[in-house]
Amino acid sequence: MEYRRLGNSGMKVSEISLGGWVTFGASVNDQQMVRDIVVKAYESGINFFDQADVYARGKSEEMMGAVLREFPRHTLVVSSKVFWPMSDHINDRGLSRKHVLESIDGSLKRLGTDYLDIYFAHRYDPETPMEEIVMAFDHVVRSGRAMYWGTSEWTAAQIAEAVTFARANGLHAPVTEQPQYSMLYRDRVEKEILPATTRHGVGLVVWSPLAMGMLTGKYDEGMPEGSRLSDNEGFAKSFLTEANRERVKALKPIADDLGLTRSQLALAWALRQPGVSSVITGATKVHQVEDNVKAAGVKLSEDVISRIDQILAS
Repeated sequence: MEYRRLGNSGMKVSEISLGGWVTFGASVNDQQMVRDIVVKAYESGINFFDQADVYARGKSEEMMGAVLREFPRHTLVVSSKVFWPMSDHINDRGLSRKHVLESIDGSLKRLGTDYLDIYFAHRYDPETPMEEIVMAFDHVVRSGRAMYWGTSEWTAAQIAEAVTFARANGLHAPVTEQPQYSMLYRDRVEKEILPATTRHGVGLVVWSPLAMGMLTGKYDEGMPEGSRLSDNEGFAKSFLTEANRERVKALKPIADDLGLTRSQLALAWALRQPGVSSVITGATKVHQVEDNVKAAGVKLSEDVISRIDQILAS
């Protein structure tokens, strides 16, 4: 495993990380299986474990947290997120100071830890003033509940505004953004987000780097039963197209030439970006972790990147 600084902060995260979205508490409900996956990730050098309160309505945090408590806390980078409704109560959502401060205490309890390393604003909240959002997350950091805070799926302008306001007022600014990024979903990050985050010293930890599994090759011949895209109609419409299927098939010879799986090639491709600190992967089986971690440290030549770009542009 190799490690990268999280933006301009002093903390380092593993190039490959493990998240609990649409897996723990959803497709994986067996605690022993969760333990096997998390232990394999930790033993493989993964130190960054990503969660959110909304994942399986807190169950994902509980299942992952039960395993993470077995490891020395200083060896872990644990994150969670706040924004989406957690109940029908009017204030149990968004990024108000009330919801942020109440929600982190819930996440800490479910994860079984005294603090988070990163607390993410899971989306931007147009109903809460930027000043209140930044001051709430600054309070989270100053109170010791989290070491750093970040954003997820914010626009470049929103990230810049948060950083500028924080630094102008002596507050803790976000150090990371968590956007969707993969071979099949790249333009927003490369054209909008990276120019802004690089300028402000904000690192990216990207989600769905395998395009919901599309880039693994499992959809070469259609939709396998029980696959991620079979349970996510919106993502299926975006990724499961004939053009994308042909692109993914065309990537196989490149991966084969390098002695990589297509999953490893896709992860290494995302990590080619110096502004990317980590790629967040999911797993429902131990062998998926074993496969994914082999992408760490893989360097793609300019020739390989050019060949990939030609395929993706076709």
